Amino acid sequence: MAGMTHAGRLAALVLTVALGACQGSLGGSPEGVPVALESIDGAPAPIRTALVDELTSAATDRKVDLVGASAQARYRVRGYLSTSTEDGETKVAYVWDVFDAQKRRAKRLAGSSPAPASSISALDKAALAKLAQASMDEIAEFLTASKSESASDMQATVELPIQTAEVSGDELPVAMQ
Repeated sequence: MAGMTHAGRLAALVLTVALGACQGSLGGSPEGVPVALESIDGAPAPIRTALVDELTSAATDRKVDLVGASAQARYRVRGYLSTSTEDGETKVAYVWDVFDAQKRRAKRLAGSSPAPASSISALDKAALAKLAQASMDEIAEFLTASKSESASDMQATVELPIQTAEVSGDELPVAMQ
């Protein structure tokens, strides 16, 4: 590398970063993006606790870095649950609002699934596991996409330095961009 020019070294660095992104270390997985689960409204305490356990398990399976509500996190998630019965079929509906570090909603994820019980307080472990898996699938997908966008943004901000033309004789120096 001793004979490389400054611009050549910079180009090699940019190429290395770009190739690294293709290998998946900067994107393709939600790993390394801490997410805090702040609250879940609409469910009694025992169901909330059981759902948090299921969400934690689903997060581990999907390589989502779920941290405590008081921890530093890139995103914070608030959940809302409700049930409805239509034509004799009960469904549990969920909404997950994902907020960024500036407390702006970055994404709203919503869905529903059939429930074996007529109320949230009667949901069993299997129903909560299914709800947690569907929820974490969507959260992981969002995190992976946002991580890939961040990696692309980081690569786009790498700029070449301003070069100054050499001056010979009576010419005034001119900055080149």
